[in-house]
Amino acid sequence: MQNYLRTNNMPKKQLTGTIISNKMQKTIVVQVERIKEHPKYKRRYKFHKKYKAHLEDGEYQVGERVVIEECRPMSKEKRWKVIKKA
Repeated sequence: MQNYLRTNNMPKKQLTGTIISNKMQKTIVVQVERIKEHPKYKRRYKFHKKYKAHLEDGEYQVGERVVIEECRPMSKEKRWKVIKKA
């Protein structure tokens, strides 16, 4: 069983979103917008979610679009890291 856990190479999730805060050290807040569809009425609506992402270095400003990828937990709420600008 342990061998399976080590060799499980599932691809990591990647999300694209907009930076809404960069006031923390080595952390930015990214807002990801998705479109959902109501199960009964079939109407589409926008759904927003905020993610805290690790940023070691780099000049990223509020309003820029970035790609984030899931990673190991770095703190209580931070489980994503910045990959690149979108």
